[in-house]
Amino acid sequence: MLIELNTKIYPMSKNQNEMEEYVLVFPSVLLKRIGDFQGLSFDVDKYMRRQDAETDFEHKQLIPYVILHHQEKIFTYRRGKLLAEKRLMGNYSIGVGGHISVNDPALFGTTYQEGLKREVAEEINIQTTYNERIGGLINDDSNEVGRVHFGIIHTFSLAHPLIKPREKSINETGFWNPEELIRDIDKFENWSKICINGLDSLLK
Repeated sequence: MLIELNTKIYPMSKNQNEMEEYVLVFPSVLLKRIGDFQGLSFDVDKYMRRQDAETDFEHKQLIPYVILHHQEKIFTYRRGKLLAEKRLMGNYSIGVGGHISVNDPALFGTTYQEGLKREVAEEINIQTTYNERIGGLINDDSNEVGRVHFGIIHTFSLAHPLIKPREKSINETGFWNPEELIRDIDKFENWSKICINGLDSLLK
């Protein structure tokens, strides 16, 4: 399903001394037109044509959310003090990635992939080969962060568990097995909680 959008460009709030970053947006009502959902969706094709999103509750930011795993163990970290999104600070996460901004040449095809890899490379150094696939979509309107974001979940299957953090906001890194994730699920941000409960489907 291809839906034409009247997109806008909005500035992301930043310190006055920093450059503003601009990203494209789409109206939240679009989700209702093509099939609203809460939590995970594996019906990827009808959503993946033209989307990017931003800041108030009438728009959603498009976020590539990358889950990295070696066999059954999942790359996990804690979000530190230098995190731009302060509402997530201190939470554990199994997702890496960020916004596709106006600085990316386009939003679709290979350039979306380039934006995805740029975001991942800014946060971590993957020191091994991997296979990539799209695992699903995520939408969570249960809190203020989720209400302005919409995620495309990518899974990276690593040949070896070799990842080093690049950003100081990536702390306490490691590879956890699913039992550990379930045991400590209350420590995780909401998107990670949803993904942890759906790991069997995301990684198969």
